[in-house]
Amino acid sequence: MTHMTDNKNCAGWTVMIVDDQFDNVTVAQTVLEFLGAKVHVARNGREGLTLLEQVKPTAILLDLSMPVLNGWEMFAQLRDRADMKHVPIIAVTAHAMDGDRHRVLEAGFDDYISKPYDIHVLAERIQAALDKKQRVNHG
Repeated sequence: MTHMTDNKNCAGWTVMIVDDQFDNVTVAQTVLEFLGAKVHVARNGREGLTLLEQVKPTAILLDLSMPVLNGWEMFAQLRDRADMKHVPIIAVTAHAMDGDRHRVLEAGFDDYISKPYDIHVLAERIQAALDKKQRVNHG
């Protein structure tokens, strides 16, 4: 995994966005692709798990409230996979309530972003999660 010091350059990243809300996906995808990332989209957790058969993401933005297989359920399955241990998984939710951030981080997510996204900090939050994972895994 390449370490980037410039937060505005996401070249080399492969970001998976798992979210059933088209508008949220479009905003995040547009910003990340503009910054150089490859973006893959799944509309629910089951699609996301299937997509992992072809894609090896650098980071995953995972909506918590989705049909078919929600973000909590997908997260539980991801955390059981050895190939996902080094991949930051960032919870994304529109249902920001007091205590949600704490509950998400306690569950083991690497970060928590509430919708609507602040597009100016999206890449920085992903980079921070990548840096944290790299420190944990390498030292």
